[in-house]
Amino acid sequence: MKLQMFNKVQLYQMNTVVVGTGAAGFNAADQLWALGQKDIAIVTDHVGAGTSRNTGSDKQTYYKLTLCGNDPDSVGDMAETLFSGQCMDGDIALCEAALSARCFLKLVNLGVNFPQNKWGEFVGYKTDHDPRCRATSVGPYTSKQMTECLEQAVREKNIKIFDRMQVIKILSDGERVYGLLCLNLSCPDDEERRFVLFSCKNIVFATGGPAGMYADSVYPAGHYGSSGLAFEAGAKGKNLTEWQYGIASIHPRWNVSGTYMQVLPRFFSTDENGNDEREFLMDFFENRDSMLSSIFLKGYQWPFDVRKLSGGSSIIDILVYMERSRGRRIFLDFRENPGREPVNFENLDQEAFEYLNRAGACYGTPIERLSHMNMPAVEFYLGRGVDLRTEPLEIAVCAQHNNGGLAADAWWHTDVEGLFAAGEVCGSHGVYRPGGSALNSGQVGSARAAQYIAARRQGEPDNTGESFEEIAGKAVYDAEKMVSQVTGKKDGRIAVRELWNRAAVRMSRFGAAIRNPEKIELAIKEVQEELSHLGDFAWVEGGKELWRAFRLRDMLISQFVYLSAMKDYVDHQGRSRGSALYTDLSGQKPDPRLLEEFTFCLDDGSSAGLIQEASYRNGKVQFEWRKVRTIPEDDNFFENVWRQFRENQNIY
Repeated sequence: MKLQMFNKVQLYQMNTVVVGTGAAGFNAADQLWALGQKDIAIVTDHVGAGTSRNTGSDKQTYYKLTLCGNDPDSVGDMAETLFSGQCMDGDIALCEAALSARCFLKLVNLGVNFPQNKWGEFVGYKTDHDPRCRATSVGPYTSKQMTECLEQAVREKNIKIFDRMQVIKILSDGERVYGLLCLNLSCPDDEERRFVLFSCKNIVFATGGPAGMYADSVYPAGHYGSSGLAFEAGAKGKNLTEWQYGIASIHPRWNVSGTYMQVLPRFFSTDENGNDEREFLMDFFENRDSMLSSIFLKGYQWPFDVRKLSGGSSIIDILVYMERSRGRRIFLDFRENPGREPVNFENLDQEAFEYLNRAGACYGTPIERLSHMNMPAVEFYLGRGVDLRTEPLEIAVCAQHNNGGLAADAWWHTDVEGLFAAGEVCGSHGVYRPGGSALNSGQVGSARAAQYIAARRQGEPDNTGESFEEIAGKAVYDAEKMVSQVTGKKDGRIAVRELWNRAAVRMSRFGAAIRNPEKIELAIKEVQEELSHLGDFAWVEGGKELWRAFRLRDMLISQFVYLSAMKDYVDHQGRSRGSALYTDLSGQKPDPRLLEEFTFCLDDGSSAGLIQEASYRNGKVQFEWRKVRTIPEDDNFFENVWRQFRENQNIY
């Protein structure tokens, strides 16, 4: 690592910069070091922020190859499960299956306490979209423990971490990366020190999903994502239309999945001031028992799924969304049973009754059942100032995970040379995915990127040529211009915080679970206008808020690309699938009592083998549709593989 100056700006030079301090980012750095590539550093705006460290659920799942019992499983079987989720590249599915045990056992060796039986087998359970019992968990904080153990491994190696550095530009000519420009959050008012350059040959981008786009979000408040910067640098987007949305508490932000729903809480709404309480679900269901059975199913059918609308559990999401769109506030109440009456458990659907009966929870109130079945789920909220025994929990249908993201190959290398994407920022999933597969994908992707860099992309970056000087110089000039614009006189300008809130609310209304094509087009035009003239009307109150201005620009680029992808999907006759309902008046409503915007046509699976890719160039988005890459079928004859492995580690 070298330190020098570039036009009065500090310049650090190294082989690889890892951006992000979640589970994927820390694993990338740790793997690079283990493979002998030590000229590396981690850059982050806040080492303690991010989704991996600050999110979870009642029982956060990690998905991996079966490592217990007599049930048959194989790398090929797991790859097929992942690949069958639609719009999934087969080579990525195979990698995620092949490295799942290796990455899982590394976490075990680092101290993540995954449960095992007395014989040493790592026990599992079946999660959504899982034909085996591949899922495991250490409780609500699985990804947090992963991140903490990986961070400890990184710190033990004294790998340099540049904290309080916000990436505001990826230095790129559209074909290869040259480095990064960062805003130094420790001294944003200091004109001589506010910007820092990093010259590098490789970037492992592990910044998580673009959470900042949405107002109704279960992502932790300190997580924003930086996908817009990658699009601007020339990286393609892939499957950007595919998200997961679900019911979550908003204070604090947390998935209310699993046991939270299986204990049958009471749903009610109020006006904005907390008055006029009513149990709105009771207006829709024919009887209380069918309502309770649907609430129970939300536990392990948590993400909103258009296939589960007609007579299914996802009608709960629609009813919550519809009630909230009327200006009402929605709450879960664990203190009393729905209807304020005892539950007749034997009247529930067989699946619900058998589960609760087997758990010994056919009694009492929701909080009594929750305390009995999953006390850590109660303690989580207690630790954040919410006592479910005495107060209700405000909820909404929130953005939870982006299955799409940046396009990459089987080494998690984007089409921009030297730019790798790992974790949720990478579009390594399709429409559907097994619960917990994202945690596996982040570990596998960061490990694959590290392998490739260590084997094929060693050496120092070239920051002496005209390309670097021109690209870096322009980036610094543009950043200084932005600062000059947004910190000027407020006269007629709008505070960046207000612009952010407007944009996030717009995305939640028009680009989330319910998508009206006409409103998407209007939203695209609004985003274009704001992005084109951001410096002309945005205002911040001094250097301490500069970070918001740069974040807003990145977020608007992301919104523009994502909304454009949704429009292109509809233009290609795309229909409702996964966690997205596209309003289509030629279709049908799940129930005649619902509003017209919930009329849709269900996808027939005909596009399951196609992937939409998006390119952001000169303020416009272009799209290509291609066939999925199928699962590779090598003969794997040992002598041949061994010979090639000796020659090049089979990394090419």
